[in-house]
Amino acid sequence: MNKAVKILLGVAVALFGIFLLLCIATVGIMRANFARGEYPDRRFYSYYWFDPDYSDTHTRENVQFNSGKNTLQGYIYGLENLEDGDPNGLIVFAHGIGAGHESYINQLLWFADRGWVVFAYDATGSCTSEGSGTVGLVQSALDLDAALSFAAQDERFAGLPVCLLGHSWGGYAVCSVQNFDHDLTAACSLSGYAYPMEMLQQGAEYAVGKPLSVVFHPFAWGYNKAMFGSNSDLNAVDGINRSGIPVLVMHGEKDTTVPYEKISVLSKQAQITNPNARFETITGPYATHNSFLSSDAANVYKQEFNAQGQALSDRYDGNIPDNVREEAYANADKPLINEVNEPLLEEIEQFYLDAIGS
Repeated sequence: MNKAVKILLGVAVALFGIFLLLCIATVGIMRANFARGEYPDRRFYSYYWFDPDYSDTHTRENVQFNSGKNTLQGYIYGLENLEDGDPNGLIVFAHGIGAGHESYINQLLWFADRGWVVFAYDATGSCTSEGSGTVGLVQSALDLDAALSFAAQDERFAGLPVCLLGHSWGGYAVCSVQNFDHDLTAACSLSGYAYPMEMLQQGAEYAVGKPLSVVFHPFAWGYNKAMFGSNSDLNAVDGINRSGIPVLVMHGEKDTTVPYEKISVLSKQAQITNPNARFETITGPYATHNSFLSSDAANVYKQEFNAQGQALSDRYDGNIPDNVREEAYANADKPLINEVNEPLLEEIEQFYLDAIGS
């Protein structure tokens, strides 16, 4: 073997080694970023839970269904509206990544109180459901597809108009699931991204900077393809265009988690041909990824509460004793913190009612 061949062989081996290391690194990074989502420690959390905060005044039914190899835990609220004989319809809810449906319990029960049946669930790798991790950005649409198939088999829901509601990971899901065949009446997407690969690329830019993210892109694409196969390109734009149903897309102009001007479903208006799609930019000081779900008064108080928390952190050099933290959360004004953005929910509800009546 002459010298030139040895050099070429050495280069080839080195490049293959680098490629293999990057593949291994990509899998590790993806698994770390799509780890299980868990509910926070209740001692250090100021939002309501169904139990004990609502269990005396509301009922829910626990159900289970499969999504791929995992069993997901579902919850049905507002069944009393079915018993009364005239519910507005069925709302199927998809939550954001990193937690579960109870992070939105105030909003969900607002709809139940106004005559809706609400079917929510914890997605794959989230809270009360099975799964070692949340898998990836497409997974929320596959879980919603499974949830809708399950709901369609429940005779109690027969004839009810089905409306979708989702936030962030779920905001993508309620649009992308329209690529599948389900009998849907309307959908509302809050803070959703349009294309999973765009969102992955954005996350990579945040993590390692734009130059290195370019190197990461083909490996992220390969991971996404390996995880989701023929569904790897599932996106919100195609779903909205395919279904033709009324879709309300809402996004905060100050959202940096799913950047408003680049990644959001709302930013793809020029690609959306569905004449029944409506787009609304949320403005104001609380037009971020999550804050607009709460009332202005709640957001003002949360800023004050967080400032108090920072003062405590400074006092204890960043290591607040658990008992001190627990006391601070116990003394928080929880009714105020849990106030919902009622005008927003009223607008969404009216959108659903208009779609049902059309």
